[in-house]
Amino acid sequence: MSTPRIALTIGDVAGIGPEVVVRACIDKRVRDCCRPVVVGHPAVLGRAMQIVGADISVTNVEQLDQPAVDSTLGCFNPTDELAAEVAPGAIDARAGQAAYDYLIAAAQAALDQRVEAVVTAPLNKAALHRAGLNYPGHTEILAERCGVNEFAMMLYLPPSETLDSPHGLGVAHATLHTSIQSVPALLNREMIQEKIHLIDGFLQDIGCAAPRLGVCALNPHAGEEGLFGDEERELIAPAVRESAKSGMNVQGPLPADTLLKRAVAGEFDGVVAMYHDQGHIALKLIGFDRAVNITLGLPIVRTSPSHGTAFDIAWQGKADAEGMIGAIQIAARLARSRT
Repeated sequence: MSTPRIALTIGDVAGIGPEVVVRACIDKRVRDCCRPVVVGHPAVLGRAMQIVGADISVTNVEQLDQPAVDSTLGCFNPTDELAAEVAPGAIDARAGQAAYDYLIAAAQAALDQRVEAVVTAPLNKAALHRAGLNYPGHTEILAERCGVNEFAMMLYLPPSETLDSPHGLGVAHATLHTSIQSVPALLNREMIQEKIHLIDGFLQDIGCAAPRLGVCALNPHAGEEGLFGDEERELIAPAVRESAKSGMNVQGPLPADTLLKRAVAGEFDGVVAMYHDQGHIALKLIGFDRAVNITLGLPIVRTSPSHGTAFDIAWQGKADAEGMIGAIQIAARLARSRT
């Protein structure tokens, strides 16, 4: 395929999203791998360019597949003008609504094949809720919009000197944004087996022909034969056995503290964690600026950096765009592999 066209949403306008999007768009690595077009407010994007010192102008486009003028950055605004009034670092319903509208527009463009992938800057969940949009985050909004029931949030670390694996390391999560208290009741065999299949498919898509997968236990010491809980025997182990029967190379349940260490050392290509922090903490510890969030199970390609809105440094010219650049590079790679 030709260089993929990728829609970049600026996320919550009060956070660092606009800045990291601009920094990424002027980076040669991004220009070499894709044709970026921004979904957001052009005035907000222009202010971010001033902070960054970008020598590029904004062109308003009517559709996401409309070519921008040479040496400019195309920007599509699918919503009203209110986002331009939001103060830096503020939890604001106007920012929450705008971030949602940007995401929906980008996702629809991908579904309509106007773009080959979507990369999202972070939104703020409190701002989203203030706008009356009761979603836990990007993943659930996209799953609903795309009409899928089987999906997963995965953090992916590309190969690096700190990761002893030629294919990188992916960690998918059985449960998403929910309380620790609710996790045991949400888990079931089918859910765990579904995540195993999704991460196996992703790893094959990026060139790992025979992925080696590990599945985390929920409880310390993998439940210690039922002393610390029955979820391992009743839910996780049966899901692993069924997945292995279908030909996948999968082990578990394994104690999470040692499994993640073994995966980083190159023993596994993918891991299924039972809840958000079980997987996030380990990967962010070794690669916070490089970790990429990928939504598995969608009919479209969607990635994002793993960081949040960072209101404490927003609009101060301090944001690091390496996570956004990595997310764009992975999105371009996945878009080419799907084609």
